[in-house]
Amino acid sequence: MAAHFGRLRKGATTTAVAAVAVAALSASQAPGVTTDDLGRQAAGAAQPSGDAKTGGAGGGATGDSPYYTDLPPLKSPNPSPSASPTTGTTVSVGEAEAGIPATVLDAYKKAEAELRASKPGCNLPWQLLAAIGKVESGQARGGRVDASGTTYSPILGPKLDGNGFALIADTDHGAYDGDPAYDRAVGPMQFIPSTWAWAGRDGNGDGKKDPNNVYDAALAAGHYLCRFDRDLSVQSQMNAAILNYNNSTEYLNTVLSWLEYYRKGTHEVPDGTGTLPSHSSNRDPGASPSPTTPATPSTPSTPRTPSTPKPGGAGSTSPTPKPPAPSSPAPSPTPPTPTQTVDHLEDANTGKLTATAGSAFGTKVAVRAESKASKGVAKVRVRFTIIGDTDATFTGGESVATVVTGSAGTATAPALVAGEKTGDFTVRATVVGRVLGGLDYTATVTPRQADTLTRTSDTALTCVPGGEFADQVELKATYKGAVAGKVAATATLIKSADDATENDKGPYFKDADGKTIRTLTDLTTDADGVLKLPKLYADDATGTFLLRVNTTGGAVLTVELKVAAAAS
Repeated sequence: MAAHFGRLRKGATTTAVAAVAVAALSASQAPGVTTDDLGRQAAGAAQPSGDAKTGGAGGGATGDSPYYTDLPPLKSPNPSPSASPTTGTTVSVGEAEAGIPATVLDAYKKAEAELRASKPGCNLPWQLLAAIGKVESGQARGGRVDASGTTYSPILGPKLDGNGFALIADTDHGAYDGDPAYDRAVGPMQFIPSTWAWAGRDGNGDGKKDPNNVYDAALAAGHYLCRFDRDLSVQSQMNAAILNYNNSTEYLNTVLSWLEYYRKGTHEVPDGTGTLPSHSSNRDPGASPSPTTPATPSTPSTPRTPSTPKPGGAGSTSPTPKPPAPSSPAPSPTPPTPTQTVDHLEDANTGKLTATAGSAFGTKVAVRAESKASKGVAKVRVRFTIIGDTDATFTGGESVATVVTGSAGTATAPALVAGEKTGDFTVRATVVGRVLGGLDYTATVTPRQADTLTRTSDTALTCVPGGEFADQVELKATYKGAVAGKVAATATLIKSADDATENDKGPYFKDADGKTIRTLTDLTTDADGVLKLPKLYADDATGTFLLRVNTTGGAVLTVELKVAAAAS
């Protein structure tokens, strides 16, 4: 079976060419993939293309529209880690083709996270979305998207009019593709309108399902691939999902090649700077390339000046010199995106970030995106990342939050919620899609506190020498009148009210081995603020003894214990 791999790059050696061919052939013979007598591919686990929700005859998600056939470089990305200046996370740096525009990469990873929560059995890797996004639209035309993830102009496939492609008459009245006669594949993930009508998702939370938005399209593609309870960690089921997206052996081979390449390492590049593929599966020279942005009307040519007869000649003519045709004005340069105009981030009056374990921070991190002239820049994506050994999160349980700046250029992170780990951590603010220095904020989580301790009973605590106290000491902790749950405490049997050192006689506790101990540490009140101490025992000493309990926050309570011989 022959497979089409696009053009190999110049300078590839015979061995390298053979390696690509073998790799592609292996991919085409992956588990679950078979071919018929005409070389067309089928997959055992694939849903037939006549499924009521494929959106067209043999269409899958894309209507089997053309796609890019460029293969990844033979050299894998450099796996050596380095810190991303945008996110602060460790990434791999390598070939330009391994670079994925920041917003596009963010969309793939958010889609993976959503599917991990909603369909954990699918095991969708974000690198599969990246591979499909590469062959479908060149990662949204190299990341030409705005702050919300919407492409600056629609990405459209050719008319599906049956001329070299599937025949799919208009289903959306041109609402998505602008074509009232035939459908076209639309957006970064190239959904045909009839498929988008049921598969579309709102991935960026703006209340709309837009196939031209990379967050919406990536999430929709993830759900589409995860249909039929597929487990994409099983190769045959992944093959079936890819073929259901675009039913072509060559398409499967190309996507799997990019999937493997991205798995070996990728790195984030600024929006609008991604590399663009150049080879298309479109073999019809009269059809539009795939995918395209809407064409710009050409400038009409200047009419030619008719020639005039030469004086004195018998009908012979000679053209008079023509003035040079006026040249078309040079196209206006593409205006910079808001993100490209950002020069730096400034603090926007963020206050002190301190909270007690388990509670919300009263202050939110706020920054302002500014140009070189120190003017606020609106519609810029700012990423807030929690860094450090902490279990603190933003509201909703995430450690990363992305916010679009408002009209004044300000972005405010969601509220921080402290976990149980105490100490300092960092919140870092960076501009998505730009390599700029970020802003770091130190946040502190303090231990839970109590300012009052009281006994839950007023029963006297008495015991005979050598016996055990009938009642256990039970206390309740509060802080500013409210229950103080999960507060750390210690309990010590002390020598006197003025001497808090540990007593060497009188009542005592027992450890797990039954040995005498008179100090208990690592105590914690329960969710209701209650602390119940272990049983107390008495040695042969008689008299009045003191038990002192201290909590984080300064609450102290001293309890009297009396040891006396029984009345005769």
